[in-house]
Amino acid sequence: MDSFMDWFWLMIWWFFFFMYLMILFRILADLFRDHELSGWWKALWIVALVLVPFLTALIYIIARGRGMAERQMQDVSQAKAQTDAYIRGVAKSESSAATQISDAKALLDAGVIDENEFATLKAKALA
Repeated sequence: MDSFMDWFWLMIWWFFFFMYLMILFRILADLFRDHELSGWWKALWIVALVLVPFLTALIYIIARGRGMAERQMQDVSQAKAQTDAYIRGVAKSESSAATQISDAKALLDAGVIDENEFATLKAKALA
């Protein structure tokens, strides 16, 4: 590397190589994410990616690019829905535990239950 242009072109080539690897891994992930594509077609795409990588990647993006985006968006929305459901479940269980303890405390104050029953209900709510 004797000149600035040598370094510049080296960085350009590294950038394109890195982008190619990202596209290749995205294609492989999409192949295994697609449940409608048969195993033989997946194997054929992988063999083509090994034998003629640049051309196959270009053909895959042109032929199946829209489906790639739709599957990616579906996975993202499914992950978001699962995260939201988990958060709601945790928040609900915590608020219901607090509600159960306050209800048990009200029963204790009213004299309906004794201290041992209150401790049992509190431990059950916190578990």
